[in-house]
Amino acid sequence: MKKIAFLFSLIISVSTMAQKITIVPQPAEIIMPKIAATFTITKNTSIILEGSGLEKSAKFFNDYLQRLYGFKLNIVKHSIDKNSIVLNFERMDNPVAGAYTMTINNNGIYIAGDNEAGAFYGIQTLIQLLPVQKMSSLDIPYISIKDYPRFQYRGMHLDVSRHFFPVEYIKKYIDYLAYHKLNNFHWHLTDDQGWRVEIKKYPLLTSIGGFRNGTLIGRYPGTGNDSLHYGGFYTQKEVKEVVRYAQDRYITVIPEIEMPGHSSAAIAAYPQLSCFPNESTQISSTTSWSGSRTGKQVQQTWGVFEDVYCPSAYTFKFIENVLDEVIQLFPSKYIHIGGDECPKTAWKRSSFCQKLIKEKKLKDEHGLQSFFISTIEKYINSKGRKIIGWDEILEGGLAPAATVMSWRGEKGGIAAARQHHDVIMTPDSYFYFDYSQTKNEDSITIGGYLPLETVYGYEPVPKELNEKEANYVLGAQANLWTEYIQNTSKLEYMIFPRMGALSEVLWTKKENKNWNEFEAKLPVMIKRYELWGANYSTAYFDLQASVLPEDNYDGVLLKLDSKFQNGNIKYEIGDSTSGWQIYKAPLKINSSTRAGAFLEINGKKSNIISKNFSFNKATGKKITLKEQSEAKYAGSGAFTLVNGIVTTKKLSESSEWLGFLGKDLEATIDLGDTTKIKNVSLNVLEQNGSWIYLPKQIEVAVSTDGQNYTSVATISIDSLKDKGTRKFTLPVNTSARFIKVIAKNLGIIPSGLPGAGNPAWLFADEIEVE
Repeated sequence: MKKIAFLFSLIISVSTMAQKITIVPQPAEIIMPKIAATFTITKNTSIILEGSGLEKSAKFFNDYLQRLYGFKLNIVKHSIDKNSIVLNFERMDNPVAGAYTMTINNNGIYIAGDNEAGAFYGIQTLIQLLPVQKMSSLDIPYISIKDYPRFQYRGMHLDVSRHFFPVEYIKKYIDYLAYHKLNNFHWHLTDDQGWRVEIKKYPLLTSIGGFRNGTLIGRYPGTGNDSLHYGGFYTQKEVKEVVRYAQDRYITVIPEIEMPGHSSAAIAAYPQLSCFPNESTQISSTTSWSGSRTGKQVQQTWGVFEDVYCPSAYTFKFIENVLDEVIQLFPSKYIHIGGDECPKTAWKRSSFCQKLIKEKKLKDEHGLQSFFISTIEKYINSKGRKIIGWDEILEGGLAPAATVMSWRGEKGGIAAARQHHDVIMTPDSYFYFDYSQTKNEDSITIGGYLPLETVYGYEPVPKELNEKEANYVLGAQANLWTEYIQNTSKLEYMIFPRMGALSEVLWTKKENKNWNEFEAKLPVMIKRYELWGANYSTAYFDLQASVLPEDNYDGVLLKLDSKFQNGNIKYEIGDSTSGWQIYKAPLKINSSTRAGAFLEINGKKSNIISKNFSFNKATGKKITLKEQSEAKYAGSGAFTLVNGIVTTKKLSESSEWLGFLGKDLEATIDLGDTTKIKNVSLNVLEQNGSWIYLPKQIEVAVSTDGQNYTSVATISIDSLKDKGTRKFTLPVNTSARFIKVIAKNLGIIPSGLPGAGNPAWLFADEIEVE
């Protein structure tokens, strides 16, 4: 999260950048005059309103000027003063509302929207034409713009259950959405770790469910518990205030009330919502916990928990009463009801649930979930609203008019669109902003790796859909889950500059998107974040190091890259007496050593990146995988397993881990010649809270011809006995050219463990051969 501030001060000249056109998201059409000229906004400039309903846009612009430049403009109606900004309406025939035009010339600034929101989006573009440093006169280039949004739903999510953020910051977050022309704020208000919205009929939801007695320290399962009473909630008055604030920015606030899973906080307040109200919350003896372990508890850790809502008359009445108050607070046509990650264990052992399944002629517990969701949908529909649910609501049959938010990849969204249901795409591998932005994070994240380029490269309409089915894709949204986001500085670090990439994915026409042009905008975007006083990630600009195979598989190559062309990369290998050398080509490494590198511009240095190489007989050799790892945990491909780097870091801190979801790892290494082999080792990861489990078995087979293999060693792994082991070594004592290493995935996670009923993750790092 450290900013390499000198890089930006060196590459940006504010006097020139102020004139550069840097608009995000990219407009549909920009026309520049042949001769460059500027219009200057000063405190003497006026805002002229040529239509009713434009006051919100004028006020937003004035507030922005006052806060960042120290002056406001006079707002008038019907003037011919050329030193003015005119706001108006014009008819524009575009399939999605929100179009606008802008003209800046010697007659002043003219902005017209096809509706109020369109004029507001024109104001956001005008803001991005302002200088990125504070000054009293603001030069704006002459320009003509025609613009409109591609998708009707352009969203951003925020989880306030895991960590709570006050009203004033929620407003700031909404402003960030407005600057990027996003129009939906998905407010995740309830979960296992806290209930955050006041419900007057059920005061215990906030007095008990709104607070937890402690929070784990570090990455799950953690290194302890902080034992701090933590929580908070929004009063109904505050919620109304936030909703009005968002409406003034043409943003719809969509509340999420989780059900039937992720309901521990509600159950802690009202235990009769559980199928087993007299049972205490299940807490593992190894979990760091603060306070009582008896009775129902608000969760202090992260993950998925088995105590979920019981589909009883009491529960349905409770939810109806809650929704009655929620609907009064939020005028959005959508109510998000969650529906994700609902374990069926409690329902399976509940005699009431089993009887209900038979009475309703349901197939199984998945059918019971569908019954639960459909029951709630009917009630919400009766109030004139619609439901959104995560893609798990497809399980057991989709509720009749539900909109699906597809987060587990695109499969759920594709299935829903083919059933003629509206879809909002939010696949985790592209739009989960709690994922790491760099392979070398210096703070804890949920895991994964989601660089800026990946966000920008997403296409919300899956190629599997035909033209008619594609019409059901309303748009997309990025999600920010806050297990490891405790403060606003970390929050902003996670969303910027990725929110800019998101906005261009959702607003800009597909044919107008251009990564190279977006990349060129980043320096000015970052100066604007600094003007706002916002934190941001510089991960995109970090010095990058990758380890590649040699052409003859004799050693490895260390390749260094920088996005800056006007600096020097310097490196040092081992204890070289020659000091730091200028990097010109990939460096050959053929023995155990350390390599370091940094970027130098005009005598100033970035942070040093370091790689520790540990060579063995497999290092740098040719390797193939029978099944490829998951794309978001692919490292540098199969070669990652023999690149000589044995990581001691966690998943969120390193790209050296290859991840296999529900699949076995089967790797074949060609040593080049028949070689004596004493031991074969595999480095693996265990992180049960993230559904990452040890393999249940590791086998080594060898061959001299690459065709006929003989098994020479097998080890069975007991996850309880071997818990915490990172390296498994199998003695083989043989000679071979080819080595096959097979690690058997745990498969479906057993009941009682985090992620029960879902495929387990298997993560591996280095294969070592002695």
